[in-house]
Amino acid sequence: MPGKMVRIPPSLCVKCRGAKMLCGLSYCPVSIVDRVKKVYTFRGNSISGSSPPSLFVGRYGYPKINIYPSTPPFSGNTGYLEDESKWLSQDLNDFISGRLSLLRGGIKVSVDAASNPDYRLQEIQVSSLSSNPVDVEMTVEKSFRDNIVLDENITPMGPSSPLKSIKFGNYHIDNRIEKLYYDKDLRASEGVISLYERGMGINGISKALSAGSLGTGKRRRIVPTRWSITATDKAISDRLVDEIKDYREIDSFEVYVRKTQGNLFVAILAPGQWMFEWGESWFPGSTWNSFGRSVEIELDYEGYHGRKTYPEIGGCYYSSRLAVAEKYRDMKRTGSAMLWREIYPGFNLPVGVWYVRENVRELFRSKPERFDTVNDAIKYVSRFTAVDIKAWKAKSNNLKYLVSNLDNY
Repeated sequence: MPGKMVRIPPSLCVKCRGAKMLCGLSYCPVSIVDRVKKVYTFRGNSISGSSPPSLFVGRYGYPKINIYPSTPPFSGNTGYLEDESKWLSQDLNDFISGRLSLLRGGIKVSVDAASNPDYRLQEIQVSSLSSNPVDVEMTVEKSFRDNIVLDENITPMGPSSPLKSIKFGNYHIDNRIEKLYYDKDLRASEGVISLYERGMGINGISKALSAGSLGTGKRRRIVPTRWSITATDKAISDRLVDEIKDYREIDSFEVYVRKTQGNLFVAILAPGQWMFEWGESWFPGSTWNSFGRSVEIELDYEGYHGRKTYPEIGGCYYSSRLAVAEKYRDMKRTGSAMLWREIYPGFNLPVGVWYVRENVRELFRSKPERFDTVNDAIKYVSRFTAVDIKAWKAKSNNLKYLVSNLDNY
């Protein structure tokens, strides 16, 4: 639980009472634990509630893995728990405690069971595609423990237990996906693009992919949630990048800056052909630099023809790449992109790659500052970064390329 990750002097909590964030964290562990306890008031191993709907698929033991239909132990309009378009505007305490209320009942299945699902698996698949919250009655074999999911790629999920029985009611398949579910001739990648063009969010698309509801007949597979999110971001951004390469180049350097609690997001769009990079700097006391004494910078990039290897920086590479490709497509222009993120002390809870995707999308909704030269753009960026701009310049592959080709600008 979040409260176990840091030791906060009690005197600070007494003064703050969850209102001032005096401990420096971007969330309040006391508040989250208190809210989750209020949700977990049921006794025994039977839960009933309204699932948003929600589904999680683990990756351990592949190709025999656990699939978890999930529900909070309360009823009502719970759709907001799976609606990524609303998460960014939520208070972080509300978001985390809401997601941790999703209780998971797990069954072990072979990934290829998706091609010929039995009745229970088909019920899980179809109900997960519902456009409205689903009534769920679930009995698990053991009481829920504290095995919650907090991961850099996956949206937080509540605890799990082996599933004994489950009933679904009042679900209606989203009409954007119903035809694709029964279409056994359409490839999964084409299904992903089709759903995106029909306005479905990344969370909904990756959930359909994860449940094994997309793809051609015998090749349908259940996909771990962690992989399905990245596969969705990559497939869609690949398609958009191919499209924007045909557009005219932007004619100036555009700088976007966004500050959030515990984070700084910076984007520099530059004239030229498509290139992309995503960099992160983790300060001591942040999620992945809890024990360090200096800032750690990691960065991955690609040239015009893309990458041949998976970026070491992880799934956030493709979630940010998608947001950039969407921006260029909206502009009907092309160019290169340098995206840098600084993560400060106190932001020490992984909440999933949606956080990067939605923040970069929001970043591009702001008005940019425009410059004629890359040096002026970098000088402007240096006014906001806590990391010495020399360190970013030394790490950035695309900036080195731009500087070495200054005569072209």
